Amino acid sequence: MSDGDTGLFIAYAVIGAMAVVPIYYGSYSSLDRLKSSYKKKREHEKKAEFSDSEDEDEDESEAVTSEDAYMFPVYGSVALFSMYIVFKYLRADWINMLLSAYFAVLGVAALTQVGVRMVKGATGVKLPQYHVSVEHRSKTLVALRFTNLHLATLGVSAVLTAGYLYSKNWVVSNMFGLAFSFSAINLIRLDSFKTGMIMLAGLFVYDIFWVFGTEVMVSVAKSFDAPIKVVFPRNLVGGGDEALRMTMLGLGDIVVPGIFVALCLRFDRQQYLAKLGYARDQALPPALNGRHRGFPFATPYFNSAMAAYVAGLTTTIAVMHRFKAAQPALLYLSPACILSVVLTGMARGEMAQVFAYSEEAKEKKNKEEVEEEAKAGVEMRQGQPQQHRYNLRNQTVSATPMSGGELADDEQDTAATGEKAGGGASDASDTASDGGKPAAAPAAGKKKKKAKAGKAAKPKAKK
Repeated sequence: MSDGDTGLFIAYAVIGAMAVVPIYYGSYSSLDRLKSSYKKKREHEKKAEFSDSEDEDEDESEAVTSEDAYMFPVYGSVALFSMYIVFKYLRADWINMLLSAYFAVLGVAALTQVGVRMVKGATGVKLPQYHVSVEHRSKTLVALRFTNLHLATLGVSAVLTAGYLYSKNWVVSNMFGLAFSFSAINLIRLDSFKTGMIMLAGLFVYDIFWVFGTEVMVSVAKSFDAPIKVVFPRNLVGGGDEALRMTMLGLGDIVVPGIFVALCLRFDRQQYLAKLGYARDQALPPALNGRHRGFPFATPYFNSAMAAYVAGLTTTIAVMHRFKAAQPALLYLSPACILSVVLTGMARGEMAQVFAYSEEAKEKKNKEEVEEEAKAGVEMRQGQPQQHRYNLRNQTVSATPMSGGELADDEQDTAATGEKAGGGASDASDTASDGGKPAAAPAAGKKKKKAKAGKAAKPKAKK
């Protein structure tokens, strides 16, 4: 085997590893913390503690429904062809400059998030947490939670981003790509296996058409100078002074199958919890030993999906090497991932559970709980003072019986306020004591009589 072949196979192996690692860790990161009879503390209480807890590490996810999955190939085709037209008729260097600036901002955020998770996962460190929020009329506009670790990783990410913009170093570009892949797999959630299969089937056709049917996909991939792919030089070994020639894999070939593999892992955990009799907002089953996350469970669907992804990626690389031509990776990855779930479900006799599984209801319930929690926090901050004022109004009004007569100025103001607040004495003030007719308004310019403290003025007798 020549040095050239050795370098090429090393590149293939590294590309494969860079595809598998974010899928594996992103899938486990997508597992939410279990709910139990343990109730979260109110937001204002957590702010007072400044504690760096597990609950606050969870990010808001984006659910993908079957309607979204049907439109994926359409949106992808429009975006891809638009980029092809832009690169064909406009200066590529200016376009890449704008895209680099855009991805630099995203890259800082992604690297910061991944860096924080890596340090916490490796060390288990918990640091004092700072809370910054901007509220307007009881509505939170901006809410930030961060620690010194976030600030440190943010600084490192900014330095790496500046270095990438200056040098376009392929190593830093790969760091961005891996961070983007991990974040996407962690945050994007398929709501069911039906949605996942629709998405994979649609993008299967999309990939074949744009790679084999046109030059668009390959042209954009070569012109697009941004971290949307992972690369490794094929002539790093034995290349001498020769310019580096890269082997590449698009991030779409990592993220799209990756979110399907992550769904398999969440289904495995759901199956395990169902056997234990787990229910939300109740005490955790004894088998979990009080652990809300990080407990072991069987992962047959996840294991088969990961094995299918590796097999599909290996097939892609082998065909590409054999025919010396670019290959649409989803041509092999999509059928492999779908078949892994179908075959595993058939072997275990769980096809009904596979197609009945849905995360849509769970996401809706989670949002309702968050809204209730926020509403309860607002009531805790504002409800009690309002109730106190309301009671004072009622007490003042009820201490002054409404008869049809004239009230002193201050008592009339109190009664009017009590009527607006919905006080129980408003009914008595609407009618006069003589036959239930409305009391006549006092004549203009007539001097009002002062009533004794705590008593209402007596009504004038009719002539």
